[in-house]
Amino acid sequence: MQLETERLIIRELVPGDLEAVHAYASDPLVTRYMIWGPNTEEETREYIRSMIDMQNQSPRQSYELAVVLRDTGRLLGGCGIHLTGPRQGEIGYCFNPLFWKRGYTSEAAAALLRLGFGEFGLHRIYATCRPENIGSAKVMQKIGMRYEGHLREHMWHKGAWHDSYLYSILEHEYWQGEQAVDPEGE
Repeated sequence: MQLETERLIIRELVPGDLEAVHAYASDPLVTRYMIWGPNTEEETREYIRSMIDMQNQSPRQSYELAVVLRDTGRLLGGCGIHLTGPRQGEIGYCFNPLFWKRGYTSEAAAALLRLGFGEFGLHRIYATCRPENIGSAKVMQKIGMRYEGHLREHMWHKGAWHDSYLYSILEHEYWQGEQAVDPEGE
């Protein structure tokens, strides 16, 4: 699977991505709001190995993809879409902080919406973020997702209960063009 945008190529992970993925997966700043990490090198290696194994599943329900710059091929981060139920999916993303606030995350997330609604025929795509993760909430808003609610202490990780904000976009909203993305505004 490969997706292309104006500035990005979004492709399957390969073993050679280890160093670039580990650069952000081991960063406490990046993983602060994640349910994983910071990773050891072995944890990142195992993650890549399991994502490569997932590429051969049939039917495939999850797509964890590398995001690289079209011009240079440099890996910026990762994004994914997971088919979670009848015509529903969840998206997520994680980027190296060297590439934050340049619109790349919104551009990649918008490509996931195109994939979900166009290729997979989904009815609803949702995403969550920790309430403190303002950057992630802004990405969801920029790609046309609507705030649905505040999930209170619904997730246990890293030794504590955590809240999440829930956002979604419906198929008809997407096709009506409500998903306008400003790649520079992230």
